[in-house]
Amino acid sequence: MRGPHVPVVLVLDQAGRHDFRSLARPVNITLVALPPYAPELNPVEQLWLFLRERFLSHRLLADYDAIVAACCEAWNALTLERLRSLYAYPWIAKVTS
Repeated sequence: MRGPHVPVVLVLDQAGRHDFRSLARPVNITLVALPPYAPELNPVEQLWLFLRERFLSHRLLADYDAIVAACCEAWNALTLERLRSLYAYPWIAKVTS
């Protein structure tokens, strides 16, 4: 279904730089705000935290290519077991099984 009358729910994370209070929106869009800090509702935050802590922090990289190479190296170091441990929230198992 498509069109201006189809109900839409847009989930917002309430990050400090995301101000949606003055956002003009069509009447068919409902905004649902997550709590200000809820990493268990946005598991990718745990992934970025892990990558920053283990691979990407406290490094001085020479240029753009070095940044891309470091990010690729960090990403390629992830294992399926590590991803499972980062995303081991009970609600995820319920919605993915």
